[in-house]
Amino acid sequence: MHKERRWMTSLAKEAAKTKLEMPWARGPRREAFVAKRASQNTGRAARA
Repeated sequence: MHKERRWMTSLAKEAAKTKLEMPWARGPRREAFVAKRASQNTGRAARA
């Protein structure tokens, strides 16, 4: 017989409610990160 775990159901409900933006998500934050990384790479290429 399968036991129903209350903490697991509440955890799943909370996870569904939470909308946390991940660093790798598309959007302005990622565009800024990519632009910063691209500018750092061009500086390295100029020195080499």
